[in-house]
Amino acid sequence: MRIVFMGTPDFAVPCLAGLLEAGHQVCGVFTQPDKPKGRKMVLTPPPVKELALEKGLPVYQPAKMRDGEALGILQELRPELIVVVAYGKILPKEILTLPPKGCVNVHGSLLPKYRGAAPIQWSVINGEKETGVTTMLMDEGLDTGDMLLRETVKIGENETAGELFDRLAPIGAQLLLKTLEGLEQGSIAPQKQNDQESTYASMLDKNLSAVNWNKSSREVHNLIRGLTPWPTAYTVLEGKKLKLFGSSVSAAKGGAGEIVSLNPFLVGCGDGVCVRIDQVQLEGKKRMGAAEFFRGHPVPLKTSLN
Repeated sequence: MRIVFMGTPDFAVPCLAGLLEAGHQVCGVFTQPDKPKGRKMVLTPPPVKELALEKGLPVYQPAKMRDGEALGILQELRPELIVVVAYGKILPKEILTLPPKGCVNVHGSLLPKYRGAAPIQWSVINGEKETGVTTMLMDEGLDTGDMLLRETVKIGENETAGELFDRLAPIGAQLLLKTLEGLEQGSIAPQKQNDQESTYASMLDKNLSAVNWNKSSREVHNLIRGLTPWPTAYTVLEGKKLKLFGSSVSAAKGGAGEIVSLNPFLVGCGDGVCVRIDQVQLEGKKRMGAAEFFRGHPVPLKTSLN
């Protein structure tokens, strides 16, 4: 099948690779413009672009999708189908209706739950026990199109959003190939979503990152793992930000925000139960094991974190 692929981050890479391995003709790849990264702000291509260039595919990085440039490119490419995986841009109606076989999206949740930009992270932050991947036919709404196939996975008790991303990405690729095969064979019956069951997964930002120790240990734990690897949860120790990585709910007891132990690093929460933190990073310093950090930066027990 003649396909245009649209995607940007690591999550989308296995889908593009899977299409190529399955013999589909990927006639063009759309991805977000290169962005500066790191302390030196080096202009860096998205992971999807790196794979596309490696495979010799034409790459397009339009800044906008509604100014006619993207539409003109697509009219020249004449795809039968557009596949969209975490592209990061909203497609206008004239693009959605251009390919004769429509636009198929791979979404990292069990729709209609967690429509929106950050479904994997919010499923972890909200303490969901399971999530999955859904393929759907795209329409003009935000992840509101008819569902095609879904696959469910369990979320580990201490699994981070980053780890869940890595697990779901190849599952999404396999589901995409099954979906395309089913569409070609006419064996998939699209299903309408129940809008009354829908939830919204808003884009993440750094305003979510400050830990509120008055919340329950489970809520604090879910926030830490849901914001890993980005934007990362933090607390304030002696006036400086302390980023937190790798957490679990402990049997130890302690008051909200109170450091109960340094090795292991245990902090009390609003329900009187402690969360264990495995790694930390003080602003301006490198990331390290919490016990190692406190050996070089001892603080009195019962010190309060903000």
